Amino acid sequence: MSAPRIAPGGRRDVGAATWLLSRAAGRVAGTRPPALFLVLGRHRRLFRGWLRFAGRLMPRGTLPRRETELVILRVAHLCGCAYEFEHHRRLGRRAGLTPADVARIEAGPGADGWTEREGALLAAVDALHHDRDLDDALWRRLRTHLDEQGAIELLLLAGHYEMLATTIAALRLAPDPAR
Repeated sequence: MSAPRIAPGGRRDVGAATWLLSRAAGRVAGTRPPALFLVLGRHRRLFRGWLRFAGRLMPRGTLPRRETELVILRVAHLCGCAYEFEHHRRLGRRAGLTPADVARIEAGPGADGWTEREGALLAAVDALHHDRDLDDALWRRLRTHLDEQGAIELLLLAGHYEMLATTIAALRLAPDPAR
């Protein structure tokens, strides 16, 4: 991978609040301050709006954290986004994911060991990634596990991480090194 197309900003570039938030986020994740925050933070107003939206999906979404991490990891895998995959592998451990779960994420929704609900969520992620839609049968399957708000949240969560993976790839961001 080439060098980042936009270098992570310093305190003066991103502002004191984003700088401190990035340092805290890195401590929580066990990495250096996230390059993603320090690059996106160069556009201060947009970064703050994005962060509020992203925070409503994760960690303050209504889906259980384990399921949120399953969805994010599956999107990261499908998009080939090592930055998000490595970041959320660490966060997923805190949410209860095991190494076997991560291996199954890579194998997909048809792998043995998923609950019916987890399989439905992951099948929806795959369909959204490949088809940009859910067929009626998959929608009905998903709705046996999620109410309207949960279904909307899942769609936005998967779509948001697709967008983020595209942004990370175009910016050429490598995974954040461990501290």
